[in-house]
Amino acid sequence: MSVKKTSAEKRFAQSEVRRLHNKAIKSRCHTCVRQYVEAVQKKDQKAAEATLKDLVKELDTACGKGVLTRNAVSRKKSRMMKLFNVSFAAAK
Repeated sequence: MSVKKTSAEKRFAQSEVRRLHNKAIKSRCHTCVRQYVEAVQKKDQKAAEATLKDLVKELDTACGKGVLTRNAVSRKKSRMMKLFNVSFAAAK
């Protein structure tokens, strides 16, 4: 005989699955940010451009999935673009 799961138990299980999923998406974003900052600190413009492109894609994906808010994503992208422009302004 099986025991029924209460709605609270079901909601808890669902929220745990969502939490782990969201954590994975945020972790990918944090990894991209770290790689981008490292590339900028090494003054490697080509690598920085490539990682910035990946970073923007990850942030937009997180926004689309509802993991990060639109304003948070816009703020992060703006700061990363500003870092790029300040770091490589003399190269242009």
